[in-house]
Amino acid sequence: MDKLIIQGGNRLNGEVTISGAKNAALPILCASLLAETPLKLSGVAALKDIDTTIKLLGIMGVKIARNGSEVSLDASEVASFEATYEMVKTMRASILVLGPLLARFGTARVSLPGGCAIGSRPVDLHIKGLQAMGAAIHITHGYIQASTLHLPNRRLQGARYYMDLVTVTGTENLMMAAALAEGTTVLENAAKEPEVVDLAEMLIKMGANISGAGTDVITIVGVDKLNGTTHNIVCDRIEAGTYMVAVAMTGGEVKLLNARADLLDAVIEKLREAGATVTSHQNSITVKSDGKLKAVNIRTAPHPAFPTDMQAQFMALNTVAEGVAKVTETIFENRFMHVQEMQRMGADISIDGNTALVKGIEFLDGATVMATDLRASASLVLAGLVARGETVIERIYHLDRGYEHLESKLNALGANVRRV
Repeated sequence: MDKLIIQGGNRLNGEVTISGAKNAALPILCASLLAETPLKLSGVAALKDIDTTIKLLGIMGVKIARNGSEVSLDASEVASFEATYEMVKTMRASILVLGPLLARFGTARVSLPGGCAIGSRPVDLHIKGLQAMGAAIHITHGYIQASTLHLPNRRLQGARYYMDLVTVTGTENLMMAAALAEGTTVLENAAKEPEVVDLAEMLIKMGANISGAGTDVITIVGVDKLNGTTHNIVCDRIEAGTYMVAVAMTGGEVKLLNARADLLDAVIEKLREAGATVTSHQNSITVKSDGKLKAVNIRTAPHPAFPTDMQAQFMALNTVAEGVAKVTETIFENRFMHVQEMQRMGADISIDGNTALVKGIEFLDGATVMATDLRASASLVLAGLVARGETVIERIYHLDRGYEHLESKLNALGANVRRV
């Protein structure tokens, strides 16, 4: 199994290009199931979760051609309406085929996702939303069996649906389903994330009638059919945020290309509070730091507040910042699993419920640590970049789910990272 070996203490300088967002690409790939003609995408990152999604769509009968970051998908001859447990267990986002399959073909059989290391992510909101649109849904033997064959014209019916919890994948699934429903669907308490907006923008290019994406009320007027289009995936704000924190911690100056500051307001505000200089340009962000940082309190919440996917990285920043910081996690209940690994490197962190108290120290010490989930892995890389001596990070397959060419990008900026 691969591991990363990091020699800490190097400043980061230069330029790095940010990849297309994984969390936008996954629903957009699944949206190919809605189109009767080919969909052409650019900015699709080379990541494990994206490989899994493409493989799943291929099994269903979608014809796929891939050339670097460009992918074309032709779903004109889909033959299978099933996502098996074997596929879904490796990636919870596979649930995103449920809405498109049901909307276009009137039937779907999708395995319930397995557990997730960072906490439960229930799919009941997806199911209740589809039921509100008239779908008949039964859960048997670990599978969601859904049908619209009893409905008028065998099509989902527009409905008003309020989501008890803000759910990104739930919003995306129901928005895709509603695009081909009869009548108008209103999704209330919808997720506002940039990735939801990117999906909506592509669906509109395919012929969908959607308004309100980026707000908490999205209105979708169903249309009879959708066609393929061309679309460039929005830049990955979490990858960008991770590199910004890396520069703040190590010191140096780095320009992030293909990065949008308007997607990172909460992160940029906290980096400036910590003492880094952040300058935004049209399609890039420059971060400059002397490596001397002040502790910053953070509290995660749905977009546009501070993203849960940046919590672990700021925990790493606070371990070497001057002062004491409170880090409060409100989204996922098990998202402090990186804490005990950072403690192995000497970090002074104590946990009380969903809040961690981080007392900054002068130096972290390199150690052998284990990655537990995607963003925890990234936080351990950041800790390794500033630690004295050698840090070995095991189980880095998590990293490959969300960071494209991480070690080569870091090494190009002056880090010393080896994969073995």
